[in-house]
Parts: sequence; C-alpha cells; structure tokens
Amino acid sequence: MPELNLEEKYSRMKEIIRSLERVAVAFSAGVDSTFVLKVALDELGRENVTAVTGKSDSLAQAEFDESIRLTELVGAEHVVIETGEFENAEYLANPTNRCYFCKTTLYEHMGGFIKERGIKAVINGINADDHGDWRPGIQAAAEHNVRAPAAEAGMTKDDIRVLSERLGLPTFDKPASPCLSSRVQYGESITPEKLRMIEAGEAFLHEMGIRECRVRHHDTLARIEVPPEQVAQLAEPEVRARVDERFREIGYKYVALDLRGFRSGSMNEVIAFGHRQPQL
Repeated sequence: MPELNLEEKYSRMKEIIRSLERVAVAFSAGVDSTFVLKVALDELGRENVTAVTGKSDSLAQAEFDESIRLTELVGAEHVVIETGEFENAEYLANPTNRCYFCKTTLYEHMGGFIKERGIKAVINGINADDHGDWRPGIQAAAEHNVRAPAAEAGMTKDDIRVLSERLGLPTFDKPASPCLSSRVQYGESITPEKLRMIEAGEAFLHEMGIRECRVRHHDTLARIEVPPEQVAQLAEPEVRARVDERFREIGYKYVALDLRGFRSGSMNEVIAFGHRQPQL
C-alpha cells in the first residue's frame, strides 16, 4: 500500500474522528494532544468534545496552567481529573514500564468519566513516530480501547507540527514536555520532593532563555541536557557558577552538564529494546 501524503493523512484522521461521534481527549497541552483536540472540535463541534487532563505531582505546574490556557483558546470544555498514580506502589518503584501504570490509572479514570457522560470513545495524541520509541503507555491505551486518530492515519510528529501551524495553534513549535517522572532514572523511586527539584531546575534554565532542556535526576546528581549549540553557553565560567549555585540551593549535591546535549528519551538508552508495542 503506497504511503499517504499529508493531505490524505489529514483527511483520514478527520474521518476517524467523525466516526467516533462524541469523544473525550486525553489532553496534556503538548503538540500532539492540542492538535487532536482542535481537529476533534472542528469535526464534531464543542458539544461533542471534552478535553480531560490528569493532574498529579508528575505534572509541572506550568504545563497544567498551559492546559487551561489552551483549552480556553480553542474553546473546549476542560475537565481535570486527580489521577492518584502516586498511590500505586508499582508506579512509585519506577520500573522501565512506569508509564504503563500512569496511563492505566488515567484511562481507568477516564473510562468512568465517559460512561457517566455517555461519551463514545477516549482519544489521545499518540502519533506514528511514537511506535518507534519505548512507550509503555501505548499498551495501556490498547488495553482500554483508547483510539489514536493521528497515529492510525499515519501522522508523524512533523506532520502534526505543519498542520498545527496551518491551524494557527501556538503549540506548533512547542518542545516536547513529558511528565516530570520521566526525568528520574529507572529503579530510583518517584517522590513528589524529587519532582519539585526537577521542576525548579528546569524553570531556572527556562528563565535563562533555554527553551528546551531536561534535568535528569540521578539521586544526588542532576544531569543537565540542553541543545548541543547551547552546551558552550552553560560551560562559561560565570554561567556555570550560577547554575551550580542554584542547583545546590534546590538540593542537588552534584551538577553535571551532559556533553552529548539534549535528546528526547535519553533515560531509555539503558533499556534493551526487546519489547514490542501494540501495532496499529
């Protein structure tokens, strides 16, 4: 079967959404879920679409605030659910499939919500590229019959960015921002205190004008990732001293700058990719 072009993928995605009639969108305020929410609103109307955001300690306050702003911008009903994954010992243990437990909790809550509302389906922002990475949350989605209209239509991340700009969405060039727990090395327990340290460190880097960054948490050590072209900036003596001082105030004993630079999902580099994810 020949690969579809962008317009064909877009048409296919809209057909999938229309077939679902009434949906709840698992909304994180990221590029993908914002795009899916906008298309759902355009195809089904506001009365048939609800954006649902799961709130917990793993969600940075800035991202939660952004979820409110974006739903207001596109005119969507916004429901916030306290997901409670921090009550799950398997999640807190931070195994390599931690995301499975998080998404399972979210989709279980959303399942009850859509049943009460008479909503026919939950949809998410998974795209076709996500199936090439280690994404345990995809398994949780499959187990709860959550649809991924962008991925099902063959939409890549780049496709979504192009169409988001066309639709006037401010997220078209937004850096990826996964949950704070993704910054903690696998096997080290997740705690709210650790996540607040990560959040404070990344907020400080953002204030310095570094738009895309990660603070990887390795016990008492913070490993900072920034785009390769900004590594030299952080290594300048005065800047380095400011960063070191702030991160020690936050609670880290050691502060390291990753010379390889920012790369999404770098914590997954320690995983042997012998795992298979559900296919579309």
